[in-house]
Amino acid sequence: MNITHVVENLNRGGMERMVLDLVKLQQRQGHRCQVVCLFEAGVLAHELDAVGIPVVACHKGPGLDLRALARARRAIDRHDTDILHTHNAVAHYQTVLAACGLDLLRVLNTRHGMGAGSRTGRKEWLYRRALTRTDMVVTVCEAAKRSGVEKGMLPPSITRVVPNGIAVDRFSPASMDMRERLLALLGLPEHAMLVGNVGRLNWTKDQAGLIRAFRQVHAQHPEAALVVIGDGELREDLEHCARYEGVRDAVHFLGDRSDVRELLRGLDLFVLSSVSEGYSMALLEACAVALPIIATDVGGNSEIVRSGHTGLLVAAGNPDALADGMLALLHDPQRASAYGRAARHWVENHGSLEAMARRYQCLYQDTEQHACA
Repeated sequence: MNITHVVENLNRGGMERMVLDLVKLQQRQGHRCQVVCLFEAGVLAHELDAVGIPVVACHKGPGLDLRALARARRAIDRHDTDILHTHNAVAHYQTVLAACGLDLLRVLNTRHGMGAGSRTGRKEWLYRRALTRTDMVVTVCEAAKRSGVEKGMLPPSITRVVPNGIAVDRFSPASMDMRERLLALLGLPEHAMLVGNVGRLNWTKDQAGLIRAFRQVHAQHPEAALVVIGDGELREDLEHCARYEGVRDAVHFLGDRSDVRELLRGLDLFVLSSVSEGYSMALLEACAVALPIIATDVGGNSEIVRSGHTGLLVAAGNPDALADGMLALLHDPQRASAYGRAARHWVENHGSLEAMARRYQCLYQDTEQHACA
């Protein structure tokens, strides 16, 4: 099949990583793939360049940019596209307009988060109009499907669930060697406890709540350190929050990193503090590294973290609950280790890239197998 994926860009993020891995696997499986970026190509585009997968940047400007849409249309047409697979709302309605009249086998859209809070916004209105020319909508977790259907944003007749997957075999469990390297990077002593978080620094990830929770942990364990991996618009605000909470020296902002897989292997504990989440790639990666996890009970997090088995789920927006969870596992390393092993076992069986690709292949072929439903 000739497959065109359309995204806003390929900057660093969970959705972008999923698209990159899926496209590379599809290419290895014999499909002919390309990625069209509505805006800039993004910092991760070089990964596809390196394996000969074309990336087309349309450099879209504000509003209705007919030149950008024409670039997208030419790229889709010249690729002899069979399957047009868009990702998230803006990429979908822009691309459906650009591809109007082209001879396509199927048009799919994946919504990677929980969707907008209201169906009344302009973007959601445009998205719903585009669904009239869409064969299938995919959400990445059951919670997102329920939410979208209940709000009248997604038609139940064409909505399916395909959980995200990762290349599990690229991840190795946490190790003392990597822990020592991370301690050296941070300038910390060998007895330090390393609590980690990975994600964009924005309001949905609620790293401010995590820092407030960590203050309570640090009060009982002065040797504990919080490692925040990622960047975003709230970086300065979060640094100020850490100073205000009196833990600035114990909170380490590592920014945007290309070595997240390795850094995860040096942590003792992984914490996801989101107040809104779809199906978190960061959680899947933490599972693959066999880390004990504490996550907020939002979106699809409960579909990954089995509380009391692979980690702990706590209420969102509640720093006290988050602190209690961290302290419980830091005080009980055997329990924490058991959670980590169970998390690795779960992701090997349920969260692989290959399983996700098989489900998408079913939808591309309109094969209504149980695995695709």
